[in-house]
Amino acid sequence: MSSLNKTISPTVLRDHREARATSGRPTRTQAEEAVRTLLLWAGDDPDREGLMGTPDRVVRSYEEFFAGYSQDPEAILRTTFEEVEGYDEMVLLKDIPFESHCEHHMVPIIGKAHVAYLPNNRVVGISKLARVVEAYAKRLQIQEKMTAQIANAINNVLHPKGVAVVVEAQHQCMTTRGVHKSGVSMVTSTMLGAFREDASTRREFLSFIGKSS
Repeated sequence: MSSLNKTISPTVLRDHREARATSGRPTRTQAEEAVRTLLLWAGDDPDREGLMGTPDRVVRSYEEFFAGYSQDPEAILRTTFEEVEGYDEMVLLKDIPFESHCEHHMVPIIGKAHVAYLPNNRVVGISKLARVVEAYAKRLQIQEKMTAQIANAINNVLHPKGVAVVVEAQHQCMTTRGVHKSGVSMVTSTMLGAFREDASTRREFLSFIGKSS
């Protein structure tokens, strides 16, 4: 038996085999045991008073951190309104705060997103734009992919004349480890339709969010 298996009870090992045989997703017990293993690996005692509840708390935190896996961003956007009196100018929701986690080191990415689209006979409630950002942020991410995912979801469901997404964030994988450079933000953008093809439309969007073209 490996040294790792010696720290895991037979019940947990059985749960692990059963979970893989069904959904492939580990059980909650297995997730808590994984946290205990990491605590042991870090050099601490998971049975001491201050850490006894940590596995449960970490698993509950992960349920919140990664809630986006249980959400369908495109379904969020499917309730739309067509009574817009011909409105076809830019709709912009800016400074949407989000917290995500880097898929390489599983540490926080904290930032804000700016989302705009040009309606094509229908609009969506602005809270839905924020919820789409949240659904993609609450997953293991890289910022470039998340930016494109938000824009593509809006484009696929609303079929607007154009979509623009800009994301600004600080990555703790480079501020708390590695190069240790604090105060550095990363900016990514995805422009579709009129925002990509029409320079004046793109400039208008960038001016609204305080960015130069």
